[in-house]
This record gives sequence, structure tokens and C-alpha cells, in this order.
Amino acid sequence: MKTFSLVFLFLFLVNCKDTAPSKTLNEAPTTQQDTLLYAQGFSIEDFQDFKVLTIKNPWPKSEHIFRYALISKDMAPKITLNKDDYDGILITPIEKIVVTSTTHIPGLELLNVEHTLVGFPGTDYVSSEKTRALIDQGSIRELGKNESINTEVLLELRPEVVIGFGIDGNNKTFDNIQKAGIPVIFNGEWIEASPLAKAEWIKLFGVLYQKEKKADAIFKSIASDYLEAKSIAKQATNQPTVLSGAMHKDVWYLPSGTSSEAILLKDANANYLYSETTEKGSLSLSFETVFENANDADIWISPSYYPSLEAIKKANSHYTKFKAFKTGEIYSFVGTTGATGGVSYFEMGMARPDLVLKDLIKICHPELMEDYEPYFFKQLN
Repeated sequence: MKTFSLVFLFLFLVNCKDTAPSKTLNEAPTTQQDTLLYAQGFSIEDFQDFKVLTIKNPWPKSEHIFRYALISKDMAPKITLNKDDYDGILITPIEKIVVTSTTHIPGLELLNVEHTLVGFPGTDYVSSEKTRALIDQGSIRELGKNESINTEVLLELRPEVVIGFGIDGNNKTFDNIQKAGIPVIFNGEWIEASPLAKAEWIKLFGVLYQKEKKADAIFKSIASDYLEAKSIAKQATNQPTVLSGAMHKDVWYLPSGTSSEAILLKDANANYLYSETTEKGSLSLSFETVFENANDADIWISPSYYPSLEAIKKANSHYTKFKAFKTGEIYSFVGTTGATGGVSYFEMGMARPDLVLKDLIKICHPELMEDYEPYFFKQLN
């Protein structure tokens, strides 16, 4: 009887183990991230047990869609995902990260997670005081040049993820990093068509750090300020004509009418002289073509890297024939830099289009923003 009882107990326990309910993963998202109002290049799906970040348009004409599974630390021991279904599986919130563009820095700082940044290629380009302080104290390592990141140092740092960007998808360094088991997420913010769409990519960092609500609130505040400034610009009774760009060798490069720069000028209620062009990327024109069309422009915005009127004159004496040069109505962001020369506009301009728009309104319609001090753009002396 004792032997029978032990056998019965053993069979009972085995049967209970086999029939105990197991963790079943949701195969369909319980909620689609519906707070993406402008951005087209990524999406976030919530499967309850984990989330999926999808990067749809990481570079121009990209045919590859990247999918990343994001699992919270609490759920990580309880579920198993097929690695072949994803380009990376990450445990959130992220504790160690490497980003590769200064445009990624504001996303970290706005969420107060800049302390998780452990490496960056080209630290001198970083202008932010908060992140520069971390660089100066050695918390953020130099990783060399963006085209050839020092993978030896990066692998020593062992970040949980690298935020990269691609021009055409050909990057051997990123391939090697992924082969080492570190996921690379391609940030396609720069591909977005509108200024607010670019700024909305803060929500990518929000989901990586489990700070979705904070990221959403930050973006809503930026969007609200932007739209309010746009409505103020509509009150202007005149529309100054605007020229942009400058010569590089024998070609004058300037934004096309489909660019975010052109959209910003339109929202500032300015008449950008090339707003009707539809080319992708920048326009490439001759000096003669630009002079014929824009020699009488009221304002000249972003004349390449020239820091003064004298520098513009020395570069090409023909520049002095433009009305904007004669009146001194030339404005640039190159003079607003960090301690090591990093240009603040290149770092923050994409994340804070509300500030860029206010700068342009101040330039084009100073009477509408009398008390506003421009953040990026300064008039050249």
C-alpha cells in the first residue's frame, strides 16, 4: 500500500506539471501606438507581454524593414522569443547605450537619461553642456569617426544597443557590431518630411527607456509651441522673400521646396524663393541661376559656414551684389556653438523645431516677437 501510494503521488505530480498552464504570448498587438501624429518612419506595437519597435524607412529608398522586440526586465525570465523573427531583442529600460549622431543627444537629455550614454563617435561635436560634462569626466568614451567607429572600445563598453543612422544601408562597422551580439537600431528621423515628424522620434527613446508617457508629453509641448508660433506668424501683413545656402566650388546648394527647411520658412510666413521646387534632397544650381532669381531677396538664411559678412565677401566678391548682403540681412546658426565647437543647431534643431520656427519668425517678422531672443540664428556682423 505504501509503494502504491508513492507511485500514485509521483504520477499525480507529473500529471500536474504537464497540465499546468504555460505562458502564452499574445500573437496580435493589444494596442497600436496611436500617439504618432506626424512621424512615418517607425511604429510601436504593444503585445502586452512585450513591445515591437518597427523602423520602416531608415534611409532613402530603403527596402528593408527592421523589427526589434522590447521586453521589460520583469517579463524577460518568463517569455522566450524566436531571435530569427527580429533584428534585435532588447531588455528595457536600457541602462547602457551608444548613439552616433548629435541629433540623438536631445532625445536622451529631454528624458533625463543622458547618464546612460557610454560612448560617442566625435565627442567634440557635442555642444550640450549636460552631455559635455559627462564627456569631460570620462563617463562617455570617444569612439573615433562615425564612418569607422572604434569597435574595440565599443565592445569593451558593452552597450545594450547602438543607435545608428544609414545613408544607404552599407556600413561594415554596424554589421560587425551586430555580429558581436549588440543590436543596432537605425534612427531615420532625418528622412521625415516635416519638422514635427522629425521631432516626434523622441518617442523611440521613450519606449527604449519605458518613458513613453514622458516622451509623449514632451513632444506634445513642442508641437503645441510650434503650432502657436505658426499661428502668430500668420498675423504678419507682409511676406519677405528669402534666399538660402551658398556656393561650394562651382555649385550653389540650397533646400528644395519639399524639405523641412522650406516648410519652416513657409510656417514662418516667409516667401522662400524655391518653395515650388519638388526635388528630393537639396537643389544644385549655378551662381548665375540663383543670382537671376534671388539677387533681390530681402533675407539670406544659412549662407554655408561663413561666420561674417567679411568672410562671405572674401569667399566670392559676387556675393556682395545681393540685396541681402548690402542691407546686412544675412542670418546663420554657425555662431551658436558648444565649448569644443559643436554647432548647437545640428544637435538640437531637429528635436526643437519650435525654437527654429520662432527664430525665423523673429528674423522675418520682428514686430511679432519683440521680446524673443533667437536661440540658434544670429545676424552676421
